[in-house]
Amino acid sequence: MATAGGVLFIGASQDKMFRAIDSRTGKELWSIELSANAGSTPLTYLGKNGKQYVSIAVGGRVGSVAGQLVTFALP
Repeated sequence: MATAGGVLFIGASQDKMFRAIDSRTGKELWSIELSANAGSTPLTYLGKNGKQYVSIAVGGRVGSVAGQLVTFALP
């Protein structure tokens, strides 16, 4: 998923990592290891509190990890 600000969120990997990449430089801005591989395209939304969030679905279809929706608040 690409944001208007030029940040790419990538969860489609076999190493359970969820990453934010600067689309202009290719520099990794942030990463975290998830409990299982991501199974969806990330989504972003603005909460009622004015904060922006990014979510991704992990696990569920393959493996022993139950399906989860993992959400992070953006700074």
